[in-house]
Amino acid sequence: MRQVEASNGIEERRLAAPDYSKNPNGPLEHALAFMVGFAAGFVVLFIFYKLPVLSAIGGLLTGAVNIFSSAKSAVKKRLTRLRGQFYDLMEALSVAMRTGNPVLKALMSAREDLGMVYAPNADIMVELDIIIKKFNNAIPLSEAFQNLAERSGLEDVASFASVYATIEGKSSRADEIVRETQQIIADKMEIEMEIDTMMSAAKSEVNIMLFMPILILAVIGYAGAGFMDAIYTTTVGRIVATFGLVVFIISFVMARKFSNIKL
Repeated sequence: MRQVEASNGIEERRLAAPDYSKNPNGPLEHALAFMVGFAAGFVVLFIFYKLPVLSAIGGLLTGAVNIFSSAKSAVKKRLTRLRGQFYDLMEALSVAMRTGNPVLKALMSAREDLGMVYAPNADIMVELDIIIKKFNNAIPLSEAFQNLAERSGLEDVASFASVYATIEGKSSRADEIVRETQQIIADKMEIEMEIDTMMSAAKSEVNIMLFMPILILAVIGYAGAGFMDAIYTTTVGRIVATFGLVVFIISFVMARKFSNIKL
């Protein structure tokens, strides 16, 4: 009896509707993000000031900031992965519905097909189980997809749910709607991949332009036979170093912002 109850508890947790706005990272990912941010902040500040205490304090700040930046990136990656999985669902569902299967049977068939590609705990598999469970409880399919759209914020899912709600129970064109949605997602993903490919070279050039001055400053500072001592020992030198650091930070933030294209 206890084993059955434990199994039911695990299943209920697995079928709990995921909140895609929450950070999926665990303690290990947080620790790694902090260490990377701390190391980067410490190195950059030490190159500009050669003050270990100041560099350590700055490293703590950049480490904390990088935790939030890493969390935001993890949420974005999860949603991107879910979007690709939703495209696969539309493809499998379209094939199943074109053979004349009713909606529930088509969903079950799509789940079987996706089960050969994704792990049972993959987001789309969990969502499919939730949708099928709701459908069995007389909740309209459009409402289940709308709930997924609200939790994920994915425009493609919201568009499909809205269109499907319009024709649900009123038209036999459900398979066409699924197929058209699949094609739209495929076209958008192809365009995004082309843009990302074109931007890759530009991003690499930006990174080189950003960090090359830091590298040059570090080499001259440690191998310049005192050439840069004035930067680290005089008031004017500290002011110049601070101005250079501010310019570097602004350039870094702007470069990241401008290279992040949202379609």
